[in-house]
Amino acid sequence: MFAQEIIRKEALQRNLSPRTIETYCFCVDKFLRFCCKELKYVTRRDIEEYLSRLVLWNKSSNTLNVHLNALKFLFEQCLKKRLTLKISFSKVPRTLPEFLTKEETAALLRSISNPKHRLMLQMLYGTGMRVSELLHLKVKDLDFNQNYGWVRQGKGRKDRLFVLPLHLKECLAEHIRTENLNRDSYLFVNSWKRPYSASSLRLILSRAAKQAGLVKNLHLHTLRHSFATHLIQNGYSVTEVQPLMGHNSINTTMIYLHLASPNLLNVQSPLDSLPEKIN
Repeated sequence: MFAQEIIRKEALQRNLSPRTIETYCFCVDKFLRFCCKELKYVTRRDIEEYLSRLVLWNKSSNTLNVHLNALKFLFEQCLKKRLTLKISFSKVPRTLPEFLTKEETAALLRSISNPKHRLMLQMLYGTGMRVSELLHLKVKDLDFNQNYGWVRQGKGRKDRLFVLPLHLKECLAEHIRTENLNRDSYLFVNSWKRPYSASSLRLILSRAAKQAGLVKNLHLHTLRHSFATHLIQNGYSVTEVQPLMGHNSINTTMIYLHLASPNLLNVQSPLDSLPEKIN
């Protein structure tokens, strides 16, 4: 518990997200249970042995890096002890995320009969929000007159603007009236007037995908990937899409150029437009 308190205090001062804090606490707790030592007696060799054991347990490179970062945060940032670890992990393979075509997206949304459930997935796709951002969205975060909304304290503890789909304005206004929500209410609440859980949304998506006959391995984040990919396909630039996604680096947004590449194949090479043939 002492280690977790140290991590929480330092992480809050550095404005780390609640999810990152919980992850670091979880990883450090696992390490201390394995090590069975008080913090002041932990050595570099103990950390290397633990990480090596994770490798033997066939943990993914992503998991290994998360544990390594958590331990480095504790010892280097919190306890001011420098770690020189003699262990390296392979880089996480950069795979392209899966996304839905526009036709698949339409089929998915049409398959949902419950208006509230359909509206939630429409918002995920239509705004590109992360699931946690949608679940924490409040009525006062929407500006119907200006056709935009605000994600408050999103990833990285940042506020950002999102485009409010014109198609959903009337549906959202009706939803707010039907649910008798006030300005400070969460936009989507269950029958107990509490925010929906991510697990409930996953179940809604799973049922909708099955109903629509989609065979892709879908996640809620797939709707976010589809949002960005379809914007690129519609002719918007990466620099226009980046702030809507809340990406710090444009390199993160560039991946959607690869997903939208079939549309780019319609571009004619300048060689083919020369007035005279070379051969």
